[in-house]
Amino acid sequence: MTLWAIVPVKPLRRGKSRLSRVLDIDQRWDLNRRLLCHTVAVLKESARVGVVMVVSRDPEALALARSLGARTLLESKPDGLNRAVFLASLFAQRSRARAVLVLPADLPLLSEGAIENFLALAHGQEPLLAIAPDRHGRGTNALYLAPPSLPHFCFGENSFHAHCELAAQLGRRCAVIEVPELAFDLDDEEDWKRLEEFVS
Repeated sequence: MTLWAIVPVKPLRRGKSRLSRVLDIDQRWDLNRRLLCHTVAVLKESARVGVVMVVSRDPEALALARSLGARTLLESKPDGLNRAVFLASLFAQRSRARAVLVLPADLPLLSEGAIENFLALAHGQEPLLAIAPDRHGRGTNALYLAPPSLPHFCFGENSFHAHCELAAQLGRRCAVIEVPELAFDLDDEEDWKRLEEFVS
């Protein structure tokens, strides 16, 4: 049994629509491709991650992920992020995963060290739900589950608090782990400006 990393991905031509005032559709497509490539490459480098699986309804995104050595899962219909992650976690369980790490593909500062820090702190008494919040303390930017099962997921508005509440309801130990590289997700124009400051 091993750790599976699940990366949900929106269609490459539709993702990051809130950046439309600073990037045109082709630039957003290129950005989404580069973010996906970066995420898969970093996860593949991690000694703790045994399997990287990208779940999407976009054949182009899945083909790109496979070219990078990731496993893929095609969403049969657009039921939303939470359903996609749920189905991917079921697939991982049936493949005897011991734990899953759910990670979005829009973390431009993601590094092998950040994943190592998060996973090292996440290990402990099971059942466990470990969560890395976004920099606003509202979103979920990394979610570690051991064992790899939840009745449902809570991604969306205020998902950080929703996931913590779900852990309490299920009697799971909830570990909140703050990792700076995981706290920064690229979502809107303000994030884009902050990213330019980071890389300048």
